[in-house]
Amino acid sequence: MSLQIGIVGLPNVGKSTLFNAMTSARAAVASYPFTTIDPNVGLAMVPDSRLEQLAALIQPARTVPATVEFVDIAGLVKGASHGAGLGNQFLGHIRNVDAIAMVVRAFEDPDIAHVSSQLDPLNDIDTVDLELVLADMATVERRIEKVQVKAKAQPREYQAELELLERLIRCLNAGQQVRDMDLSSKETDLLRPLSLLTSKPILYVANVGESDLPEGGTLASAIRQRAASEGTEALIVCAEMETGLADWPADEAAVYRAELGLLEPALYHLIAAGYRLLNLLTFFTVTGEKETRAWSLVQGSTVWEAAGLIHTDMQRGFIRAEVIPWDSLLRAGGMVAAREAGLVSLQGRDYLVQDGDIVHIRFSRP
Repeated sequence: MSLQIGIVGLPNVGKSTLFNAMTSARAAVASYPFTTIDPNVGLAMVPDSRLEQLAALIQPARTVPATVEFVDIAGLVKGASHGAGLGNQFLGHIRNVDAIAMVVRAFEDPDIAHVSSQLDPLNDIDTVDLELVLADMATVERRIEKVQVKAKAQPREYQAELELLERLIRCLNAGQQVRDMDLSSKETDLLRPLSLLTSKPILYVANVGESDLPEGGTLASAIRQRAASEGTEALIVCAEMETGLADWPADEAAVYRAELGLLEPALYHLIAAGYRLLNLLTFFTVTGEKETRAWSLVQGSTVWEAAGLIHTDMQRGFIRAEVIPWDSLLRAGGMVAAREAGLVSLQGRDYLVQDGDIVHIRFSRP
């Protein structure tokens, strides 16, 4: 299953327009289309020139890119944390994703109403942030009530969690997001079941008018500065233009973008940014001439964990992994020549997979 990035924001900021561009961009993104797998979920194929080079060498029957899912979540409104605008339902959808892409309106259009009388991207960000913080406060307060009951019978067992939860409440009350807190790995593990909204990594998508491309204009500049202050990314996208270009022939769309100073579809940047946001790397598997596949894996994962991603039987019966960097295979001209040259190493289950590794799992079948 792909990791998920939730597309969130206020109403009328261009979230659905952006998502529609993503899910209908088959012509525009050529060999790396988005495919709709649910009315509100888009499966993004991660562009990777390394996969293309491997496929050109091996010429498999199937080439399968790595993927990241984007989930279109209905617009939040002020008061969502208290149920306004079906807010509880929409906040619940955010709780299920792994990371957040917040779409912020950075275009003027008198025909598209905005939630406030004045267009202010930073105020819009603050509004969404506040609702996420308030929702987390409610979650933590409910957990505190449950832990306090359990702590009466087993005070030592629940003391650390109770102290952490009370610290969270203080920080959230001060407007601090959980992702910005200094938490130990043990504390992070304690909080994981709560799926706190402000603990999720976030990036911003400044939705601009076409005339403001490629830099985005003054409003987008403010969003960039906000992102930089938070140590994250802000992407410049014209969702309306991307939706229109999705139906164009790929070569004509490329020419049009070039005239605007864009080298490639903005959606490519969104996919790549999402990949970085989730701290993912790519490894490859080569199954003879049958299939060459790219896989998404969290950085710092072992080859044993990678085996489980491919198939649970491989993880269960893991013996060794044959590993070779992708560029070493290309230089060798194929797996047989790479083995003869001693370029393929045998690794145990604790080997940390590196970005670009080609992995072949040796395992015993159950």
